[in-house]
Amino acid sequence: MTLKDLPRLLVDLASIAIVFWTQWRIGAAILAWAAQRPPAARLFIRSLWIAVCLSMVAGFVLTYHKVVPYGPRPAIRGFLTGFTFLWAFSSTGAMLARMAWRLLLRLAQPPRFDPERRTLLNTAGNALAVAAPFALTGFGALIQRTNFQVREIDIPVPNLPRDLQGLRILQLTDIHLGPYLSERDLARVIDESGNLRPQLVVVTGDLISMRDDPLDACLHQIARLRPDSGIFGCLGNHEAYAGLESVTAERGARLGIHFLRRQARSLRFGAASLNLAGTDYESISRRKRYLTGCEKLIDPGAVNVLLSHNPDVFPVAARQGYDVTIAGHTHGGQVTVEILHQSLNIARFITPFVYGHYSLPRPSGEPSSIYVSRGIGTIGLPVRIGAPPEITLLRLTAA
Repeated sequence: MTLKDLPRLLVDLASIAIVFWTQWRIGAAILAWAAQRPPAARLFIRSLWIAVCLSMVAGFVLTYHKVVPYGPRPAIRGFLTGFTFLWAFSSTGAMLARMAWRLLLRLAQPPRFDPERRTLLNTAGNALAVAAPFALTGFGALIQRTNFQVREIDIPVPNLPRDLQGLRILQLTDIHLGPYLSERDLARVIDESGNLRPQLVVVTGDLISMRDDPLDACLHQIARLRPDSGIFGCLGNHEAYAGLESVTAERGARLGIHFLRRQARSLRFGAASLNLAGTDYESISRRKRYLTGCEKLIDPGAVNVLLSHNPDVFPVAARQGYDVTIAGHTHGGQVTVEILHQSLNIARFITPFVYGHYSLPRPSGEPSSIYVSRGIGTIGLPVRIGAPPEITLLRLTAA
């Protein structure tokens, strides 16, 4: 740590202190209420609160995972930190709002002492603080989960040919059509996507979540798009988990959706060529072998674009010479909180490329870009908080 990091550390420590102080207030009220319950209920409530506190402490410690050399697996880290910031900061915010409101009322008109009224207000306020995380989850499930947003992004490409300037590429990813995303919702996404008039459509994996999900319905909805240069895609981890990689590629091809499996397709735009390559999902266990052989798919005379579900391959793609990588997989964290100068979500424990545009230098010194979309659907809990679903329109621009 350097001197310039000191202000940030002080803000972090102050924020953590406020959180734990308000949690102590909430906990004291809960335990006082539990003391009036039957013995079995009292034991259950106390045990649950101890578990919540231990989870919060672990989540805060693991937030600084680069400092902690040992710890649980990334998924467990992600759960603990996600739980910590969803619970701790929403309940803390509710408690502070309640305290501020009571202070304003006291300043406006000192109330007459009424023990019954005070007990009622205290009970209601503590219940609000405890319920805040559940209310936030309800908001993420009922509102943000299907609040599809169009995001238009300019992607800079060095030495971009004139005929590729402004090329409009629509990206759809992580659709997860199934119990948590209806075909009607997907139809809304496809209708809006068609209104964007893309010249090329790419689908970067996870059309479904499980083997029994409606894969054919998903493919037929995507096939309603009619871009001039076609629809291409790569496969995600859920096609692999379901054992449907070959089935997806075959059924998609019949509908004009071409999934590139360690393959490349050259597309002409006037006098310019766009070389579109794709790879199957590569898990983090293959980190030392990412994109093996994909350098052979590069066309030296074209603008080279790689479709990869997993964005973690980007440093390798940049070293191999790809101009642009288009990815998904992370859902933008799905549940993400901006606090303590960090974006906190489970995806950040898997890859540094969680959401948005990033760049790295190629061997030539020129930048290579990746765009990581938040995607359409959800996995695990049908909730999105701080990471609304996204329809992405990428435009190639001269760097």
